[in-house]
This record gives sequence, C-alpha cells and structure tokens, in this order.
Amino acid sequence: MQQWMCEQVLGIEPAGEDEKPPARRTQADKWAMHYEAAKQFYEREGHLQVPRKHVERIVVGDGNGGSGENQEVRELRLGAWISNQRSRAATLIPERMEQLSTIGMRW
Repeated sequence: MQQWMCEQVLGIEPAGEDEKPPARRTQADKWAMHYEAAKQFYEREGHLQVPRKHVERIVVGDGNGGSGENQEVRELRLGAWISNQRSRAATLIPERMEQLSTIGMRW
C-alpha cells in the first residue's frame, strides 16, 4: 500500500540498483579490514608496537581484480584497534589470535 501511494500519489519511483546505498559492513568485515591494516603496518615497520593514536591508511576495493574504479582510501585507527585486541585476547577466537600472532602481535 505504501509503495503504491508513493508511486501513484506522490510520483516517487523505487531507487534503481545504482542508486541504492552500499551494504553495511559486518563486524567480520571491519575486523578483516583492520587486520589488513595491521599486516600492512607490520610489513612496513617490522613490528606491531603501534602508537595508540596511529591512523593507518589502506586502499580497499570491490574485489573485482583491482581495476581501480571502485577503490577508496580508508583511514583506520589502528593503534586503538591493536590495543583493543590485546585487552580482549581472552575472548578472541583462536583463528584471530593466530592471525595476529603470525604478524608479530605481542600479547
């Protein structure tokens, strides 16, 4: 009924596929993005002693072969995230602990 009223009374049509907002990122997506930032920091610096206020820039894309069209630079508060992972070590799933340990995390 509401859709009919919007279309017939107000003249508003549903958004096309290209007009819809991007899907929200899940917690797992956010964790994976921060992990990539941590990996990038580790590869550049050789350690994960990240200053608390450090912001890491990473390039994220759409996963379609890296054509560059749908890529954006993100700034992630990596220092705070690393600190939070350390303080939550007891509740992290083993796979995540292992991933972080592999890139030099000091618990």
